[in-house]
Amino acid sequence: MTIEKLTPENLPSNLDQCHALLLLMQEREQQKDQKIERLEHQLVQLLRQRYGQRADRINPDQLRLFEEMLKATMAEQKAETAPAVAVEAHTRRGHGRKPLPADLPRKRIEYTPDATDLTCACCGKAKARIGEETSEQLEYVPSPLIVLVHVRGKYACPHCEGAGVQTAEKPQQPIEKGLPGPGLLAHVVTAKYADHLPLYRQEDILKRHGMEIPRSTTCGWMRMAADLLRPLVTAAATRVLQSKVIHTDDTPVKVQDEMRERTREARFWVYVGDETHPYTVFDYTQNRKRDGPANFLGDFSGYLQADAYAGYDALYTNGKVTEVACWAHARRKFTNAQSTDAVRPVAALAYIRRLYDVERTTALMSAAERRQARQEKSLAILIEFGTWLQKAAIEALPRSPVGEALAYTLNNWKALTVYVEDGDLDIDNNAAERAVKPVAIGRKNWLFLGSDNGGRTAAVFFSLISTCRRHEIDPFVYLRDVIRRIASHPANRIEELLPGQWIPQPDPIVLALAGK
Repeated sequence: MTIEKLTPENLPSNLDQCHALLLLMQEREQQKDQKIERLEHQLVQLLRQRYGQRADRINPDQLRLFEEMLKATMAEQKAETAPAVAVEAHTRRGHGRKPLPADLPRKRIEYTPDATDLTCACCGKAKARIGEETSEQLEYVPSPLIVLVHVRGKYACPHCEGAGVQTAEKPQQPIEKGLPGPGLLAHVVTAKYADHLPLYRQEDILKRHGMEIPRSTTCGWMRMAADLLRPLVTAAATRVLQSKVIHTDDTPVKVQDEMRERTREARFWVYVGDETHPYTVFDYTQNRKRDGPANFLGDFSGYLQADAYAGYDALYTNGKVTEVACWAHARRKFTNAQSTDAVRPVAALAYIRRLYDVERTTALMSAAERRQARQEKSLAILIEFGTWLQKAAIEALPRSPVGEALAYTLNNWKALTVYVEDGDLDIDNNAAERAVKPVAIGRKNWLFLGSDNGGRTAAVFFSLISTCRRHEIDPFVYLRDVIRRIASHPANRIEELLPGQWIPQPDPIVLALAGK
């Protein structure tokens, strides 16, 4: 039956037709209510994304609904941990200025009183210096560009004709016959991919230093430097694939396309190795098809912690790769659903908070101890939570935000709960999300990539800079040294230049410029 515009003349007189019409109108009304609810939910999320806080937090007023459950959990944790905790006396951190690093160069500037003040007013004799007062001030002196003039001496025997000329050898350069030295290359790379400074801004900065270098030139430098360093990323990827656990995530990026008038969407993928293989590798693909992770991971065998993207599903079919889902993703869906449901999302968040409370108590434990704690505490919470989810899913509208959050959690329940079986696994995929965040920050500055080659170039530098940060290495110092050495470094020992194994070597030119 269809609903047309009702008038007194076309109202049905048959009772069954009236009932059918009422049921149809009720169904249409429910569909409209669901659509309004979804639209209101989307509006709240857009406003929150634009103006609100990003953290997945629970409203304290709503949390009081589940106060007893949380109090019981906290009391249990305090009872178990109280005997083992010793509170040490501590000094309140002061609010004064921190001392300046001792390794910073210092320039001593001395001040003396006027000559008239150096004569004693009592006896007329000269005052003697008895000490001094010092204070430190941090100053910035812009580093000038330096032109290195490479002079190769030419030698020949003045007594013998045709004996030949001997010319001194010059060390192999990162870009043969190229303008930039290793330090300038490392500076441009670090400024763009670590500090998110687009090349057009660097062009203006270099111009202020008296050198006009168009961005097209520096873009070419980036491509050649990436080609030079790519073997390092390949070696790092080999190490990552030897991990027991790999965290992965992806983020979109706009890229220019010669075949279109506007940009298209490509993808950066990040693969984070475990603690025994501490390397972070980025991959670039032209789209988000499953071929990207499938090609990178290849014959990987172990745990893969990721979101619920369907493109990973084919990796789990052979049994070599075990799916580990992310509780932070599930928590985020319930957090977002609070705008349309004041009770069920908060109940779910309370359960998830209890799971994270267990993780906080196990942060410093060994993998075996962490697994035991999860089996004793987290497993019971998960069983209780799973029962609650099944019941809540029956009562919730399937297409409502809370219904979708419940469905997501239940559909991924096996992957969400596998972490309790192994202490080397994390409860969430935040390691990959943190690793991919610098790309999102940089994307707000350089906006888009110029080509797919630019994406592959960026993946090389993101990989090396992220791994440097993981090892607490200054990326500029690392890149300057490695760019200087890699051209002449044996290919079969390339892993010696990976962050974590890299041993810096003094650069004679840098030492000479520093006067050492």
